[in-house]
Amino acid sequence: MRLTLHTDFALRVLIYAGINDGKVTTIADIATSFGISKNHLMKVVNDLGRRGYLDTVRGRHGGIRLMRKPIDINIGKVVRDTEDELEVLGCLDHTGYCRIEQVCVLRGAVREAAAAFLAVLDGYTLADLIRPRSALSELLLAQLAPAPA
Repeated sequence: MRLTLHTDFALRVLIYAGINDGKVTTIADIATSFGISKNHLMKVVNDLGRRGYLDTVRGRHGGIRLMRKPIDINIGKVVRDTEDELEVLGCLDHTGYCRIEQVCVLRGAVREAAAAFLAVLDGYTLADLIRPRSALSELLLAQLAPAPA
């Protein structure tokens, strides 16, 4: 199964916010750490905010932070929320209908595989992904440190 960049970026934003322990962080910091476009991240952050994952703080010292505890953010749910189309196999004809749906074992098998994929992700929370917190912090925050003179 292939996830979109939107979901990839959403998971990265949540990881970054999760290692920040409730402190406000900026989209610019996240973009710098991961080498991602700020414009793309603004769309992702907006989506995560609307879905209740992020609290967006306006103003001079604004930014984002998690709205929930990392243990309460299920990764399978995040993927379901951020992916527009989880259908793995499209076997539709020009009219939009499957011509062999009643006998299509392949479609059922692929749906079952996609469900298994999501079931594995359902077993993880954001807390699991940020467990190696000190190593993640060093890697991500090192990107923001000024270069030695």
